[in-house]
Amino acid sequence: MALIRRMARLFRADFHAVLDRVEEPDILLRQAIREMEDELARDEQCCARYETEREQLTKKETAFQDTLASLRDELDVCFVADKEDLARSLIRRRLETERALQLLGQRRDRLETRITQLRRRLADNRIHYESMRQKAELFDEQKEPPRSSNDWPGNWPGPDVRVRDEDVEVALLKERQRRATP
Repeated sequence: MALIRRMARLFRADFHAVLDRVEEPDILLRQAIREMEDELARDEQCCARYETEREQLTKKETAFQDTLASLRDELDVCFVADKEDLARSLIRRRLETERALQLLGQRRDRLETRITQLRRRLADNRIHYESMRQKAELFDEQKEPPRSSNDWPGNWPGPDVRVRDEDVEVALLKERQRRATP
């Protein structure tokens, strides 16, 4: 049995090695970047739709608030004129408007939560996208033929512009600290 297991493991290893050679990592990386760009665009469109909906809800809330104010004024007139039957219908409209306003507020709160979550996801995806894009650029640089010393003016090597993960983390901490102090 051990011999069969070893042969199966060897076959799987060889098969995976063949697959690794068949797949072209640069093409797969570029496809992943394109998919990320598409996802970012979809999320940005969704965020824009949510923000438009939030603006519409705010306008509706303002209109309901105005309606409530006018109903209060009309109720005052009804009570001064001693018209209870008219006051009842105005009170019904006021209660309906207050309930509608409450439902709009709940809907707006849920929408705010969605917008916040979507913005966080967008920020995370943008960071991941930039990381993948930089990796693709590095991969392209590695595929380029080496430059001769005559390619650079003065025969000195070009500057190293790669950014390490530690540099990004330090810059992020500095930005957080700068934004935290007024």
